[in-house]
Amino acid sequence: LCAAKSRIGSRTSRNRAGDNPRESVCGPEKGCGNYRAAMRRQRPMLYLFAALYLANSAHAFTGVSRHPTGARASTPPIRLAGARPLRPLERAKRGSVQPRSFNRQDDDNEWALLASFGGGGGGGDIEDPNPGGLRDFGGSDDGDDGDDEPFLEKVRSWLASDDGRKDVQTYCISFLIALALRWLIIEPRYIPSLSMYPTFDIGDQLAVEKVTKRVRSNQRKEVIVFQPPQTFRDIMSASYGRDSKKSKEALIKRIVAIEGDEVKIRGGKLYVNGEIQDEPYIKEDAEYEYGPVQVPPGNVFVLGDNRNQSLDGHIWGFLPKENVIGRAVFTYWPPWRIGSNGLY
Repeated sequence: LCAAKSRIGSRTSRNRAGDNPRESVCGPEKGCGNYRAAMRRQRPMLYLFAALYLANSAHAFTGVSRHPTGARASTPPIRLAGARPLRPLERAKRGSVQPRSFNRQDDDNEWALLASFGGGGGGGDIEDPNPGGLRDFGGSDDGDDGDDEPFLEKVRSWLASDDGRKDVQTYCISFLIALALRWLIIEPRYIPSLSMYPTFDIGDQLAVEKVTKRVRSNQRKEVIVFQPPQTFRDIMSASYGRDSKKSKEALIKRIVAIEGDEVKIRGGKLYVNGEIQDEPYIKEDAEYEYGPVQVPPGNVFVLGDNRNQSLDGHIWGFLPKENVIGRAVFTYWPPWRIGSNGLY
């Protein structure tokens, strides 16, 4: 304001026509002729000085000013009612300082410097509303959590604790129950061929239960999974070699006759004890003839539903009952084939 008045006074002395300081301030050609007109001309300059003054005072609200040497220096912020001190990152967002990379050491230094000035003018009474929020990272900047205990020592400590012993006990019991279910009650199986098509397709997965065979004898038309008999293994060894895995793979077929039954195939139809069998589950009639033969005690006779594409009992003979693993009860994969159609 003093600079504005000084400038007005200098222009008045240069343009003055007489001793009256209010006369011809703007020049005789303008016709202003009074002091008020000169002040109206100087209003933009006054507004500029006022804006600069307010901008310079704004640093007090952010708590950061510029040191005469250009370095950053913290100043006690004005603490407003109900407000908390600004954290370093918030001050950067306000634009009072240039954004910079922030780390734990910078934050500690700034809070220490702020405390040395006595806080917000209240004698150092500023309390961090989030203590350690930006400083306690739980580890070093290079990703090391500071725990140098070896992994095996951690495992030993965990096993020695009560929680560790309980967890191990739970895992062991669960594992033993799963094994018992797998060996004694039910197990999953995968279909690798088309010998039982259309009842099973390649890739189907089914559940095989193992309890029924201990309660009662196998019945006709049941689908069973079994270990191959010796005659089948001899055939596979002759075709693929003695060490071939194919000779040891479990098979899945349908029981068509049990011990004591007389079985034969004529004209593509299956006859059991002289009666033609209704088989809606087969793909097509057999193109071969078989029998008549009688199933010996302790054996069953099995065929594939895809009669002309199945290596089954009409080639390698009868199946001993002790080779039976279990009975197929339902298909669980893929979802669109879920069910037990054609299995009983």
